[in-house]
Amino acid sequence: MKKVLMLSLVASFFVACGDDDSKPAVNPGVADGVITSLEDPDFDATNLKGIIGANIELPAGEYVLTSGLIVRQPYTLKLAAGTTIKAAAGGTDVYVIVEQGAKLDAQGTEAAPVTFTSNAATPEPGDWGGVILCGKAPISGGGTAVTEVVDHFYGGDDANDNSGVLNHVVIRYSGARINGEKEFNGLTCYGVGKGTSISNIAIYNGDDDAIEFFGGSVNVTNLLVVNAKDDMIDWTQGYTGTITNAYAVREAAYTAVSSDPRGIEADGNLDGLNPTQAGQSNPTISGLTIVNNAPVALSDVIKIRRGSGANISNTLVVWSASATVAPDDLVDCTDSLGDAMASTSVTFNASGAILNLTDLKPGVNAASINVTAGTSGGADTSAFGWTGYAF
Repeated sequence: MKKVLMLSLVASFFVACGDDDSKPAVNPGVADGVITSLEDPDFDATNLKGIIGANIELPAGEYVLTSGLIVRQPYTLKLAAGTTIKAAAGGTDVYVIVEQGAKLDAQGTEAAPVTFTSNAATPEPGDWGGVILCGKAPISGGGTAVTEVVDHFYGGDDANDNSGVLNHVVIRYSGARINGEKEFNGLTCYGVGKGTSISNIAIYNGDDDAIEFFGGSVNVTNLLVVNAKDDMIDWTQGYTGTITNAYAVREAAYTAVSSDPRGIEADGNLDGLNPTQAGQSNPTISGLTIVNNAPVALSDVIKIRRGSGANISNTLVVWSASATVAPDDLVDCTDSLGDAMASTSVTFNASGAILNLTDLKPGVNAASINVTAGTSGGADTSAFGWTGYAF
């Protein structure tokens, strides 16, 4: 889990934005790092970078992302169905971030998804950063904070805040790491509100978490995670949304190792440093499948700690015969910086010869954990037919 500086929003942080961001930044004939139209000299489909300083729509096609692309508020970057953004293998210098008050409109279709991937000849996890959304929804303790990477504000008091639409979106080879404390993910939602629509998302081969929530209230439907090196699903700092119909898998050939990978890693407040804060994480998860086919283990299948609650139901955990190493814990609701909250409820079926179905740690607050041997429940994989993934 991560450390982020908690700050009040100060206007000086966005000096370049000015007092009135409703008008595009001007000087369209001069390259100034701000893209205001597709005719702007700063726009280059083979060298996409800089600031989106107007409402911009990219037609379907391929674009090469070579550095950070920042969508400035109050503008919207629209990516047509079938758009592919190929990120140069520049690690932490290459990413897409949407500021508070800005929007990403990435509405792919089953036949023509919007894709973010690496431009490397031989792509690898961590080739580039990832996709980041910053919203104005509440975080634990209230107020605002600054993102772990690339220093943008998030948080506020608008649970219904809208950061755009992501539908039929694929993210590959993301998760570049700055150091052991600061990493990009596939999709990172910082204080993202439930006015945002996130559905039909597929995240493959990331070098850190597939998806992480720092507070916020956004709901996610139909999430596919394949071969995340660290956590499949991660939340912290007061996340209260829902995740419905999610399938997360490590494949049989997957051998990458990180220090403490988990199916779910859940913190109530940031790093457990603020256990008395109001607004701790407490999301609802339903229709989740976690599968390990790999010969390397997850530290915990489900880890809920540091004041987080959760209501997890209709879930299936599968440990195949090729997964020769058992997890450290099946469900662990304990931590030196605080256990899961008392209202936590985890119910699932589990299948796997080496799984210990009694390896359950409810913690001092006696979280409700119910595990049954069986293969029913979990995600409806038919929802992921558009990805072509072979289950």
